[in-house]
Amino acid sequence: MDLFSLPRLGVVVPPENPTAEPEFNQLLGAGMNVHTARFPVTPGAGLREMLETYNAVLPDVLGSFGALRLDATVVACSASHYLLEPEGDRAFCEELSERAGAPVHSSTQAILACCEALGVDRLTLVSPYEPWLTDTSRAFWEQAGLTVDGVVLVPAEEAATPGGQARFDPYAVTTGAILRRIRERELPADTALLFTGTGMGTLAALTELARQDPPRPLLTSNLASAWWARRAAGASGGAHHPLLRRLEEAAA
Repeated sequence: MDLFSLPRLGVVVPPENPTAEPEFNQLLGAGMNVHTARFPVTPGAGLREMLETYNAVLPDVLGSFGALRLDATVVACSASHYLLEPEGDRAFCEELSERAGAPVHSSTQAILACCEALGVDRLTLVSPYEPWLTDTSRAFWEQAGLTVDGVVLVPAEEAATPGGQARFDPYAVTTGAILRRIRERELPADTALLFTGTGMGTLAALTELARQDPPRPLLTSNLASAWWARRAAGASGGAHHPLLRRLEEAAA
């Protein structure tokens, strides 16, 4: 196999995100080459201001790939695109695709495309976000026409005292915390699980949950983005992750 003949995927990630690149590489395996660019650091900015900055500078960040020919690009930051609402997100991605001369999708648009292919119309969100951002995420999916059956919050650290505040940090969530929070809940049989955010590591948890009977659709920002990227770039070969093969078979 000629390494340099493989389709090329561009991935744009937040500067501190430790998860997106390893998960994309594991999911896509030998089927695509992954090239990344990072949003700028925003010292002193609050979370909402930081996310708004990401949207403002995204065209320039995509431009930092220079003359590198990309077959598709994923903006691997769900939170910033929740602020745009579904129609604004879709229009923004169309504009970016026209500028780039190749398909550009946010992870949120990839999830919507995946839900359509699977026939999924009901979600339970598994969220590592602060409550206000979780609410923004829920509103996004409901505005897109999906029913959100409920939310499973997964903080990085539980509150130390009754009535105390838990700490929310997607990058610090553990597999054990994800599985424990999900198993504490009695979930509707017909709901898909959507693990939102590109920074929460999920592959180990999904591998465990995929063994459950009966199976249910399992979606994450990175998994749906990898699924979309292979379709957009025309990547049909290569040894890719079992979770991605499972998703492709279900969406066929």
